[in-house]
Amino acid sequence: MARFLRNFLFFCMAVALCAFGSFAAAVGNHSASAGSPKVLLGIDVLEKLGFEPLFGKRIGLLTNPAGVNSRGISTVDVLRRARGVTLVAMFGPEHGIYGNEKAEVPVLDKIDSRTGLPVFSLYGKYRKPTAQMLGKIDALVIDLQDVGARSYTYASCMLLAMEACFEAGKEVVVLDRPNPLGGLKVDGPMLDMEFKSYVGMFPAPYVHGLTMGEIASMAKGTQGWLGVSEKTRRRGNLRIIKMSGWRRNMLWADTGLRWVPTSPAIPTSAAAFGYSMTGLGAQLGDFRHGYGSNYPFRFLTFKGKSAREICARLKAFGIRGLDFKVVKNNLGQEGVYVLVADFDSLRPTELSFYMMKLACELSRGNPFLSAKNSAQLLYNKHVGSKDWWNEISSKGARANVGKFVEKWSAEAKKFQEKSRKFWLYK
Repeated sequence: MARFLRNFLFFCMAVALCAFGSFAAAVGNHSASAGSPKVLLGIDVLEKLGFEPLFGKRIGLLTNPAGVNSRGISTVDVLRRARGVTLVAMFGPEHGIYGNEKAEVPVLDKIDSRTGLPVFSLYGKYRKPTAQMLGKIDALVIDLQDVGARSYTYASCMLLAMEACFEAGKEVVVLDRPNPLGGLKVDGPMLDMEFKSYVGMFPAPYVHGLTMGEIASMAKGTQGWLGVSEKTRRRGNLRIIKMSGWRRNMLWADTGLRWVPTSPAIPTSAAAFGYSMTGLGAQLGDFRHGYGSNYPFRFLTFKGKSAREICARLKAFGIRGLDFKVVKNNLGQEGVYVLVADFDSLRPTELSFYMMKLACELSRGNPFLSAKNSAQLLYNKHVGSKDWWNEISSKGARANVGKFVEKWSAEAKKFQEKSRKFWLYK
């Protein structure tokens, strides 16, 4: 009954938002709570510990604007004001320390005008900290908010930073944060390590069901996840500052926390949900997923086709857990909004592969068969293997999505069982 009520509320909320023409709050977008948040983040717990784990150490901080405590105060400011903490350097991931850099655009090192501290870019000339960057620190604190999908680059940034710190004998302290998709949803294709890259650094399903702290723990405890020797991996000094109050069945709205944009494309937690649902499906071909509008990753359009036709075709696939609605965005475009009607039965990545199948039906030619080799390689790095590419490029509209979805679901269950011993939250 509890599950039924929860799913019914999800659906009613989405329909109500549709009626009012605003979908920003549909499944996963939760603004500031009226009361205190239910979850204390890693930075909050560190503060409750009186910052004792950082005493007597020169600290580097890898973070961005989403690195805030439960009261919305930047982790940069929290550490700078903390007694006994000596913050000497900062490190920035993709989009930079202030989150205002464009995707896939290199970011330069700089001196931060606010703090006077050096900021080393880990999305520029180097993606792995150099020995020189780490030379003046004793410990690297990592506070990055993930979106729960393997191709989002912050987990890759963290793992490369862990490699460098372990090699240099520096401590790594991860301040943990919620997975906005919860800790029970695992879905999508596994990463074949042949395609290991910055958009896929660890062998997991596309939706992995782990927090950043759990990814770090699993990398530390599993052979082959880090590009260091076994001796270095075992000797690596990793400390996770766990959250308080977070449970695996919590979605973002359940935490009571305010969403802070993790990158320009993810301004809301609704977009974080959408990233795993439509990101792969709009990478090649004529589908677009609403990036640049007020519904990023949730608003589907297809060149030369009406929103009503796309909506009807998507509904005909019978993708469980989803519904679709024709709406207009803030730019006046008509498109299809992706609604989560039943999160429990949803397999988030499934939609993307039906989008690809539909793209082959609606296009004059097969966009996958005609793609350049560079586009094919980048695509396979995101998906994590070439098996689906072989299917969609050779069969086009006849591609058997269901066969792959069932295969990936079985692999996801195996991964979840394997990852269970690294869970920090039961």
